[in-house]
Amino acid sequence: MTRKILMIDDDRMQFRLTQAHFQNFRGERFTLEWSATYEEGLTRLLEGTYSACLLDYQLGDRNGLELIKAAVAGGSRTPIVFLTAESSEKVDIEAMNAGALDYLVKGEITSRTLERSLRYALKLGETLEALRKLATHDQLTSLLNRREFDRIMADEHERSRRFGHPFALVLIDIDHFKSVNDTYGHQVGDRVLQEVAVRLTKGLRDVDRAARFGGEEFALIIMQADAKAALEAAERAVEAVRASPLALDGGPELKVTVSAGAASIPGDAASTEAVVAAADKALYAAKSRGRNRAVAFKGL
Repeated sequence: MTRKILMIDDDRMQFRLTQAHFQNFRGERFTLEWSATYEEGLTRLLEGTYSACLLDYQLGDRNGLELIKAAVAGGSRTPIVFLTAESSEKVDIEAMNAGALDYLVKGEITSRTLERSLRYALKLGETLEALRKLATHDQLTSLLNRREFDRIMADEHERSRRFGHPFALVLIDIDHFKSVNDTYGHQVGDRVLQEVAVRLTKGLRDVDRAARFGGEEFALIIMQADAKAALEAAERAVEAVRASPLALDGGPELKVTVSAGAASIPGDAASTEAVVAAADKALYAAKSRGRNRAVAFKGL
């Protein structure tokens, strides 16, 4: 599939010249699309469907530096190559500081330098994205790690406080996980963790989040959910894991179950620390009642 590049430039002639350069590329072929205004360019960039962006410095009454900052603030991770009309060290440095990965002076652009710059930006963008994932995701399960979980919880608590939207936390623990490691070894234990992670995330909405909380324990952050919705999410998670045995790459089929505890903010707790404690208490109750079940904090 041909990768798409977005060009944001108010000069149609520059777009035509760039199209011509694209035809001379010796390596990968790209599809070049064009936005002539700041507003349209920012909107399309935030859609996240482009592999890279060529961005002009001057866009009518506004400039590309503003657009880079707005795109980054909006969550865009599309690699950006900044285009300037003339060489200016101050502009170049400002562009790189704002988030551009490379820059080109328009009057000096050739097909070769443009292709090289795009390849560089795409490769660096992939490397940065991999580093971001390492910093925020658990390496074994690919779920969010504990640090990213804490960050999202703090953000959601602040949003809940400001706008009055409830959200819920579900803590999940694999039942008798130690016996899996003791009986089959840690490699099988790792595969169980990976498969449980897959099953837990299948039933989540795009806005919800799943994290590895620690060891064999997982956490689900359920957005805009009260205590009732929290328990329903916990019950779905328990059912998703017990629905069928885990087939592990030609090895044994294991019947694995989980226990879950659910709590919500502000219904069950007023802080992130308190909601974690509430969900943990509900999880302990699920364990003490025989495991393989979900329990809500409310009513304990």
